[in-house]
Amino acid sequence: MKKQKWIALLLAGGKGTRLNLLTKTLVKPAVPFGGKYRIIDFALSNCWNSGIETVGILTQYRPFELHAHLGRCQYGNHYNPYGGLTILPPYQRSDSGVEWYEGTAHAVFQNIEFIEQSNPDHVLVVSGDQIYKMDYSLMLDQHLETDADCTIAVVEVPWAEANRFGLMKTDPLTYKITSFEEKPNKPTSNLASMGVYIFKWPILKDYLLREELKEFSNRDFGKDIIPSMLRDHLQLYAYYFHHYWKDVGTVHSYWEANLDLLLGEKNIFLQNPDWRIQTAHSDEPPLYLDVRAKMHQSIVSDGCEIYGTIENSVLFSGVKVGKGALIKNAVILPQTIIGENVWIENAVVGSQTQIMDGVIIISKNADAHLMVVGHNEIINPTLQDFSGKNKVISVVS
Repeated sequence: MKKQKWIALLLAGGKGTRLNLLTKTLVKPAVPFGGKYRIIDFALSNCWNSGIETVGILTQYRPFELHAHLGRCQYGNHYNPYGGLTILPPYQRSDSGVEWYEGTAHAVFQNIEFIEQSNPDHVLVVSGDQIYKMDYSLMLDQHLETDADCTIAVVEVPWAEANRFGLMKTDPLTYKITSFEEKPNKPTSNLASMGVYIFKWPILKDYLLREELKEFSNRDFGKDIIPSMLRDHLQLYAYYFHHYWKDVGTVHSYWEANLDLLLGEKNIFLQNPDWRIQTAHSDEPPLYLDVRAKMHQSIVSDGCEIYGTIENSVLFSGVKVGKGALIKNAVILPQTIIGENVWIENAVVGSQTQIMDGVIIISKNADAHLMVVGHNEIINPTLQDFSGKNKVISVVS
């Protein structure tokens, strides 16, 4: 195999526990998004559109649905003599059994042999659970121009959300990183890491090997590798990203990102339309709207049957909405059946779920409490209070 300028490793194995019931049975990058996509489609399409010939996808938690999706995608079927797409689950390295990925850095360490096959000068490490379009080759250009040992893509986030991210400060003229904190309780910066890194491979390899020798380590880029590089005075630079980006690490941010598609100025598919997001093709029949159906400011996908009213919502393929039903400010995942006279507002409903006639699932204040129903549920009317730990649904003020 020829020596390559760079390759990409896509981290897609996290549990995504903050997504609540949506990741109870599947990994976060496999969660459906935007009516017809999966979350992972964005980072992976960014890799292909950026001209990266070799991409390794590191999977671990509940990978079956993710693997099946990747197998159906067009970008997973192209023959590439220089590597193409490779799925990299944990494997048995010795007689001691399977060595699970214990952190982001450890996941990359476990795949040093895969990386070495390409003998790259640089390695791009990206998270598989964010919504954005980004040309990584422009980031590589800055990385080469500054002769950086590591370049981190950054974006300014709202101060109220800053403690969810790795935060840094930079020199305002050179963009050189001067400090870094991983998810601090009291943020002093709102310049957040996007979880997109470019490393000089020999330097990253050295730090991965060092980390494995430590008695106590999180084996994580944000908690261990990046702080160590800063303490050793390596050249770390920030790459500023100024376009739409959403970390869908919580149910509320996932709901917001889907509803952003209903606003022209935030719809990521209307931005740079030549930068295509690829996904598995569906053979669902066309959308059917009954004469009694009403729809306003919504995305409704192929295979849906609508007899009720849809307002400001995103419905995935194969969703059926019965007569007299009202779906408002909601995200309804694939193949869910909604009965007659159902009212769903400020909610996310999982895939292949059945909402029986007359059920009410509403929150009066989505910022304070968003309603969430899991996958493969059967929801019957009840007068009890809602709890995320069971199937009981009602109104939350």
